[in-house]
Amino acid sequence: MKRLIVFCLLAILSSCKNQDKTEKQPEKSSQINYSSVKIEPILEDDSLSIRAIEIIGNNLAFAANKGSFGMYNFDNKTWRTNTQTLDSLVPEYRAVAATNTDFFMLSVGSPALLYKTGDSGAMELVYKEDHEKAFYDAMAFWNDREGVAMGDPTDNCISIIITRDGGKTWQKVNCDRLPEVVEGEAAFAASNSNIAIKGDKTWILSGGKTSRVYFSADKGETWEVFNTPLVDGKATSGGYTIDFYDENFGVIMGGDYTNPEGNNGNKAITKDAGRTWTLVAEGQKPGYKSSVRFVPNSGGEKIIATGFSGISISRDSGETWEELSNEGFYTLRFKNDSVAYAAGKGRIAKLTFR
Repeated sequence: MKRLIVFCLLAILSSCKNQDKTEKQPEKSSQINYSSVKIEPILEDDSLSIRAIEIIGNNLAFAANKGSFGMYNFDNKTWRTNTQTLDSLVPEYRAVAATNTDFFMLSVGSPALLYKTGDSGAMELVYKEDHEKAFYDAMAFWNDREGVAMGDPTDNCISIIITRDGGKTWQKVNCDRLPEVVEGEAAFAASNSNIAIKGDKTWILSGGKTSRVYFSADKGETWEVFNTPLVDGKATSGGYTIDFYDENFGVIMGGDYTNPEGNNGNKAITKDAGRTWTLVAEGQKPGYKSSVRFVPNSGGEKIIATGFSGISISRDSGETWEELSNEGFYTLRFKNDSVAYAAGKGRIAKLTFR
């Protein structure tokens, strides 16, 4: 069964068209003016906690706890699922990514395990980190050859691993090439959205006792770090999710998941590529959110955010927000400018905005 699943993954991935990550975003569409969302569950399993999904061509991939992973085909509306364990260890996967030819999933906790689809008919372990503090949060690719994953500090810098050979091998960036962390700074593996990429530019969001944005203009060769005004000071507070509409305009959200109604210092925007951030909708709903995404083709005006307390929309680049649904999800990815897929506790659903 495992060989069949991976063969299907490889066949599906090899037929996907490569998306040009340097493509300029289209102008905003006057037709995007949502006032409601239709939620249709496509997978329900109360035993799963799903925080990592990725749209790959005409398919949706996920990885979750219990070593579970799978792929849903939009055309025939069928699932193929399986588990990937290591000996007696049953990993919890909270990060996924894909190239034109391969699917990747990365576990949290120690040992950190990064798998990719392989030619042998089984998922291949391509990176393992045994450090007791290893805890990876998110993963993304610049192109088919180069990708990055980030995690909590194991030394005096955040953990960053990079591949330059299509994911076959990964190397950890030495701390002498990264800004030093502030005590208590880490990240949250809440939605696989701590990393944003536009062209060669990369942004990584941290949280905890301080919340900052790490920036690389050259696909991870060099890094600098910028402060944010998000609430911090606690292990559960700070930035949880980041997205960029273009190379200058971005949004960060978070808060404190132990105080989900808290709406001060939990959402901010940048217009200068992350160098400075301005709080928006201060003291207004929504509170804590774990996943934020710009609506495609909206000119950066429309933003959707989700968390376990519900789904919210901004129609004015984050200045004001409205709740669309009180149904909660951990993470969200858009298929187009009116359809997205969201995952959370025990389910994955199709979201149709209208």
